[in-house]
Amino acid sequence: MKKIIFLVSVLLPLSVLAQDLKVTADVSNPTTQINDGVAELKVTGGTPPYSYKWSNQNTPLSSNSASGLTEGIEHYVVVTDAAGNEVAEEFKIETESIVEVFNGTMTPAVAGLGSVLFWDPFAAVGLYDPVIYADLKMIAIPGWETGTPFKYTLKEWLVADGGKVKKGEPIALVDLSNGTSITVNAEANGTLKHINETGSIIYNPDNTEHVIQTNADVFGEIVYDDPVPLLHPNGDKQTTQIPFIVVWLIFGAAFFTVRMGFINLRGFKHSLELAKGKYDDPDAPGSITHFQALATAVSATVGLGNIAGVAVAVSLGGAGATFWMIVAGLLGMSSKFVECTLGVKYRDILPDGRVFGGPMNYLRYGLQKRNMGGLGKVLAAFFAILAIGASFGGGNMFQANQSFEILSGQFGWLEGNGFWFGLTVAVLVGVVIIGGINSIAKVTGKIVPIMAGVYVLGALTVIFINIENIGPAFSAIIDGAFSPSALKGGILGVLIVGFQRAAFSNEAGVGSAAIAHSVAKTNHPPSEGFVALLEPFIDTVVVCTLTALVLIFTGMHEVTGVAGADLTSDAFGSVISWFPYVLAAAVFLFAFSTMISWSYYGMRAWTYLFGKSKKSELLYKILFLFFVVVGASVSLGAVLDFSDMMILAMSFPNIIGLYIMSGEVRADLREYFRKLKAGELFKKQKVAKNA
Repeated sequence: MKKIIFLVSVLLPLSVLAQDLKVTADVSNPTTQINDGVAELKVTGGTPPYSYKWSNQNTPLSSNSASGLTEGIEHYVVVTDAAGNEVAEEFKIETESIVEVFNGTMTPAVAGLGSVLFWDPFAAVGLYDPVIYADLKMIAIPGWETGTPFKYTLKEWLVADGGKVKKGEPIALVDLSNGTSITVNAEANGTLKHINETGSIIYNPDNTEHVIQTNADVFGEIVYDDPVPLLHPNGDKQTTQIPFIVVWLIFGAAFFTVRMGFINLRGFKHSLELAKGKYDDPDAPGSITHFQALATAVSATVGLGNIAGVAVAVSLGGAGATFWMIVAGLLGMSSKFVECTLGVKYRDILPDGRVFGGPMNYLRYGLQKRNMGGLGKVLAAFFAILAIGASFGGGNMFQANQSFEILSGQFGWLEGNGFWFGLTVAVLVGVVIIGGINSIAKVTGKIVPIMAGVYVLGALTVIFINIENIGPAFSAIIDGAFSPSALKGGILGVLIVGFQRAAFSNEAGVGSAAIAHSVAKTNHPPSEGFVALLEPFIDTVVVCTLTALVLIFTGMHEVTGVAGADLTSDAFGSVISWFPYVLAAAVFLFAFSTMISWSYYGMRAWTYLFGKSKKSELLYKILFLFFVVVGASVSLGAVLDFSDMMILAMSFPNIIGLYIMSGEVRADLREYFRKLKAGELFKKQKVAKNA
């Protein structure tokens, strides 16, 4: 009886305690900077140990504290004890600065817009499971790093091929050329599969195939008994997705390619002739030459995405993403042709010479011609609103912000001087944009060839120095593009990463370039469409591909822990020690040229909504320069993300209009080809040289 009383006296409090699981969150905001909130949990009751399921995906299940949290929004955590009891706690980290208020306000807006742009229609209807499963665990050399000087040899397999292994069990011995030896342990339960044989060389830094090869340090695999879903640190399942915006842009590009009879291929030679000025008519209406229009539009698309974005794409999708990036770039040429042809056709030229064109005009008046005036007005106004937001954000603040970050990383004296950097850039931008499109075109006409030339020359130098890697590099690209086990998410993941980078970089289908091309001096709208199709070729097929090849040829696409522009800079620096400084200067020129071009895009959208007066234009320019300073001065986080997304959202109203008017463009193209063959187009005559 005494034993029973004793047990009851001990177990009863424990059972009560187990049911009385309580959690309180101690939150703090250490600085006025964004996204540095901290929360620490105090848990009482229940049955230890506890697990913590945070809404922040980067916080592990084992951690009772989270950092890097966004201020001003709701966070939550679910605490579970060993007995399975759960309790949820919601909390908010209070904002202490205006930038935190902006960031906290815009974070839900980013999530909302992102849920539309990146919604996966195929997963929604159950065509495939978006969860990423791992069928196997790759066995890699422990501690191996890209650029290692050591040769690794598989000394011995400790478990036979096809044998069952348990996590932590020794499975192989690896020898290094420096005389040391490594015991490799299984990192999962499953069936062992040998890739390398005993005595074979796993990695040799003198073998170019090994340097280029993706996952060059892998020498075996453990096949899981059942596929294992990959998890974020907080326990959420990792998913892949086919974003709706990518489907929208690529499907549109493919449709226009077929609809226009593969104009991206058969019109390429003629587009080069136009860009060179062979058909420039000095008496044609408009303000700038074909080449200046091309330079202005290219300057808006060639930017940080070609340097940082490609590095991210190749890191995520492997070398194979390069192939799909090129395919998407070639398709995007047709979208540019259609939108820029319409941009010229429906432009409005005022008596003072100012030109107003772009999607606002052809959406409104082109659809009005088809008795769709109401839809046209809605689409045009929607496009203009998005374009203004995009010009202040993605085309301005984002460029100023990121160029300052990259330059301050190379030049330490810039650190902490964001305001003065922004003010300097604003003055430089102001000097150019106050003069209007003619001034912008003259500057971009000089900057674009220089910055593109320097970057292309640097990339070709790196490739030439590593020319012996050309075979393995292209093998890695082709194998990675088509191999079903194409690493990093399979063939679907590689394809989507490549398509996404291209679509986001060249802006084909977005409609922005049509605003610049509408100012070109021409009597024939399709002629400007031909010039415009060169943009995705330059931006994606040339510049993006060269960035990817630099990463692959140097083996830097396999580096982990470094991403974006830093990875590209390291790749160049591994061959040309001083080139990262040149690259930093190129980044600034890319950003600067993007800002001046987008200032014109935004101004034309602004004048469409608020009137075409010069006072209206001046007000917009002042606001634009103000946001240059803001972008370089503070970290705006979600504000920049939202405005960057607005560039992609511009494609919704634009491509709807392009679909409706594609038949009209096709008819105009047919008539243009007839005039070209009949010799009815203006053509510069060759001046005979004096004997």
